[in-house]
Amino acid sequence: MEATPAILRERPRVVAFAGVFASVLCCFLAIGAVLPILPRYVHGPLGAGDLAVGIVVGAFAFTAVIGRPIGGRLADSRGRRGIVIVGMVLSALGGALYFLPLDVPGLVFARLVLGVGDGWVFTAGATWIVDLAPASRRGQAIGIFGLSIWGGLAVGPILGEALYSAGGYDLVWGFAAAAPLVGALIARRVPDPHVPVATAGERGERAPLLPHEVRLPGLALALANIGYGAVAGFLVLHLAQQGIGHGAAAFTAFAAAVVFSRLVLGRLPDRLGPQVTATGAFMAETAGLVLIGAAQTWWIAGVGAVVMGMGFSLLFPSLALIVMDRTGEAGRGTAMGAFTAFFDVGVGVGAPLAGAVAALAGYPAAFYVAAGCAAAGALLGLARPAPHVRHDAPATPA
Repeated sequence: MEATPAILRERPRVVAFAGVFASVLCCFLAIGAVLPILPRYVHGPLGAGDLAVGIVVGAFAFTAVIGRPIGGRLADSRGRRGIVIVGMVLSALGGALYFLPLDVPGLVFARLVLGVGDGWVFTAGATWIVDLAPASRRGQAIGIFGLSIWGGLAVGPILGEALYSAGGYDLVWGFAAAAPLVGALIARRVPDPHVPVATAGERGERAPLLPHEVRLPGLALALANIGYGAVAGFLVLHLAQQGIGHGAAAFTAFAAAVVFSRLVLGRLPDRLGPQVTATGAFMAETAGLVLIGAAQTWWIAGVGAVVMGMGFSLLFPSLALIVMDRTGEAGRGTAMGAFTAFFDVGVGVGAPLAGAVAALAGYPAAFYVAAGCAAAGALLGLARPAPHVRHDAPATPA
């Protein structure tokens, strides 16, 4: 019983980091568990078609985009922990709403509620992690924190399938409602070092919806996520059309490369500077997408998926670190909320764009267009470099 206080005294920030990570992981396990189950529920018991599936699954992105900046500002003015907990409760409510017999509109409403909760948990959680991390390791901390989302979205579907096999839809919905509440209980025990400050709006000042320091890194993030949308939506179909097969294994290689890079290469943004790392990561993503588009064998596609995954993995922490270095502590939540909204924009645009290009010119062209977007992200960074602020010096205005 005395071990935990000793650990807390010796390394309190490490323990706090682990607590935030575990809390957010609970929420995203719930989100991931529902992903493979919702489509069959819409097709099966509700008897709706593919359009309804797309609307239900994608509805959360609309409120997530809007909710992230709001959650970020509240995290600055009310504290990180409180907003994470409220986001968890909203996510749990979204899971509970699946039980209501309200047909497709009810599912859409549940997903809209989930979008707000998901956006607040991610934004306030990421900002909380930055507050806890040493200044010289913020990029690595952001990258590792992202594994709580990737881990939840990777393991969650497996849990969802197991729960569905054991107890049907209701057991999945129950898990979707309960897991975020467990995350909220964990978050309540984690210290929050942030001192809430009055926002610009509360001081009577006009606050921009999109802070200046977020715009270029956010646009670059959106361009990067177009490539992710292409890989997630069309890698398996592309390889099947080429007669290669094993597309799921190629996607697994991509996901494994993302995790590997976050764990092994996660300090590069701190050591080399986020601008240099982001430019190199964009180049890797571009090369990987070109290899996938041109692949005539599984091995070429697999190499492309790994290279693309390594580049994609380092982009979010690198670009987020640029934003954090250019933002004062009091405004981190606001900046992170606006920045992460670009993540949803990129995913929301990427998959439909890739689908439209594939319909017009074939699957390879979809990957080439996504590669062009990634190259544009690299050129954007080179054209308007944002100098890396030394961690031992105060951040300067953008």
